[in-house]
Amino acid sequence: MRQDSLALRLHPSDNVAIARHALASGTLLAEFDGLRVLADVPAAHKLALVPVAAGEPVKRYGQIIGFATQAVSPGEHVHTHNLAMGAFARDHAFGEDARVLVPAAEPATFQGFVRADGRVATRNYIGIVSTVNCSATVTKLVVEHFAKGDALEDYPHVDGVVPITHSFGCCIEHNGSGVQQLRRTLGGFVKHANFAGVVVIGLGCEANQMGALFMAEGIEAGKLIAPLVIQEQGGTRKTVEAAIAAVEAMLPVANQCRREAVSAAHLTVALQCGGSDGYSGITANPALGVAVDLLVAQGGTAILSETPEIYGAEHLLTRRAASREVGQGIVDLIGWWEGYAEREKGSIDNNPTPGNKAGGLTTILEKSLGAVAKSGSTALMGVYRYAEPITARGLVFMDAPGYDPMGATGQIASGANLVAFTTGRGSCFGAKPAPSIKLATNTKMFLRMQEDMDINCGDVMDGGATLESKGREIFDLMLRIASGEKSRSEALGVGNEETVPWMIGAQM
Repeated sequence: MRQDSLALRLHPSDNVAIARHALASGTLLAEFDGLRVLADVPAAHKLALVPVAAGEPVKRYGQIIGFATQAVSPGEHVHTHNLAMGAFARDHAFGEDARVLVPAAEPATFQGFVRADGRVATRNYIGIVSTVNCSATVTKLVVEHFAKGDALEDYPHVDGVVPITHSFGCCIEHNGSGVQQLRRTLGGFVKHANFAGVVVIGLGCEANQMGALFMAEGIEAGKLIAPLVIQEQGGTRKTVEAAIAAVEAMLPVANQCRREAVSAAHLTVALQCGGSDGYSGITANPALGVAVDLLVAQGGTAILSETPEIYGAEHLLTRRAASREVGQGIVDLIGWWEGYAEREKGSIDNNPTPGNKAGGLTTILEKSLGAVAKSGSTALMGVYRYAEPITARGLVFMDAPGYDPMGATGQIASGANLVAFTTGRGSCFGAKPAPSIKLATNTKMFLRMQEDMDINCGDVMDGGATLESKGREIFDLMLRIASGEKSRSEALGVGNEETVPWMIGAQM
């Protein structure tokens, strides 16, 4: 980035530029032939570079982000007052840009826990999983017991006891799609590599019955998986005591686990962005994309998600599809979400959020184009349902809503053992049992929220780093966090309340 540039045109065909800093009315932009700013433009917002007629497409990244709702003059602020969504054709060109990355010449490793079945963990937790909201309090009481005093002092190789609670599990069709998806999600947590052992706690009369959950997900009770039903145990206190005893029996076994050097191919990273701003698609997201390419070159896996937040950019993914079937999977998901929004009398463009818009994003098309930059440049190898176990290596996509905790919950249930989360406005997200790394898009927010941010990607905008150097920095941090170094959210104790399954189907 040129230090003296006041605004950035991201692609030669763009008819808007992005303000690097707040631009006052009358500011002269020497880099654009002396263009003068006609009205104040906030940092990360857009201004027109050429005349744009009403109804004409507005382009950023060389892609359509919306259409002018009125004539726009050069130097004018372009935002929600004069730019809106509109229909246009996308060229899906299945597989046309699919690129198989050459394997890395030098293998990367991290210090992970290797489970008996060969799966590799980045953390060594005991999990307490609720089948239904009615057992959430009991679950939390068990976790609170082990969070006090020296309860885990004799088990230095155990990272803690983690609650997996949620607000669902009953008053739904007993064998419908809703309970099936919930079981798939909870089953993913019960079987997650980052849990050395799990206690599953139910009430007893809920729709999401313990036996049906175990049968549907192929879970077998044993020394390291203990099912408890409150009504059968005799109430709250007795269940808490039984769960504590079950955890105490698991701790010595879990404590025998030791970290050892393993290939970076065992990393499965959930890609998330939240509280995005106009810089997200310029700094943190493409820098994370560089890190994803480095990961894929090592044989690792990255999970892109949140289907409404690829809307308008889905053609960029279909062009990278490893097969027509994979590309069609993306198209089918977009069609489902369009139908869902119509049935619910909503709009996919209700996202960006007010915070996103204050940060410079105008339409979901603009947000999606920046969000897809997290995925790097390699071929898309698979498309998965929410919380479905990921079996492919490389870049994959998992269906989910645009709500970050809900998307991350599904990705972790699918097997992610690390989360990389970009943010421009300042998300305080953390996740368990998978550690979460937060990447700031701009230096101002990073300095304001340093306790929550792991890496500042704002120095790409400031001119102190390149996307390549920042991507390498992110990848190196992934390896260190996977090896046991605490992320900022872990140091703050964030992650016990962020499990939010995507609940579909009618609540009755």
